[in-house]
Amino acid sequence: MQYAKAFADIAIAQGAPQTAIKQVADFGEAFVESAELRNFLSSPVVDTRAKHRVIEKIIAQQGGGRIVRNFLFVILDHHRAHMLPEIIAAVQDVVRQRQGIAEAEVSSAVELSSAQKTELAKTLSRLTGKKIEPKYSLDPALLGGAIARVGDTIYDGSLRSRLAEMRTRLAEE
Repeated sequence: MQYAKAFADIAIAQGAPQTAIKQVADFGEAFVESAELRNFLSSPVVDTRAKHRVIEKIIAQQGGGRIVRNFLFVILDHHRAHMLPEIIAAVQDVVRQRQGIAEAEVSSAVELSSAQKTELAKTLSRLTGKKIEPKYSLDPALLGGAIARVGDTIYDGSLRSRLAEMRTRLAEE
């Protein structure tokens, strides 16, 4: 998405991509939570200058910077306010990609210890060649072990998977 790429380029060039992402995500959260704000910014009847003033006030209250303000102005000026949540998600993905960071969704049967989490993150980092930002969740259906999803790749270390492999091998013999 061109908006996300342009914002990522500017945020990285300014040397504060994480701050800019946080600020734009904060605005996106307010946008999603407030039907009134969504309707106001998405309405073709409302004057663009009025929309800009509202954005300026919200950004000022949230402590946002000029980069975020200008980015939101561009989104509005091109009548893309209704796409804001998707654009913000794309911004986060683009910045992560450009910084060599991958998000991993890790499901395990039981809560992992901090040592296990550290080892798992190191292993995933070694396998992907990227810095890993893991998000953990529990899935009691796994019986044991864990499954990690990084992008489109699934690393299956679950007990259920190992039992299925064993069942297949025994059936072949």
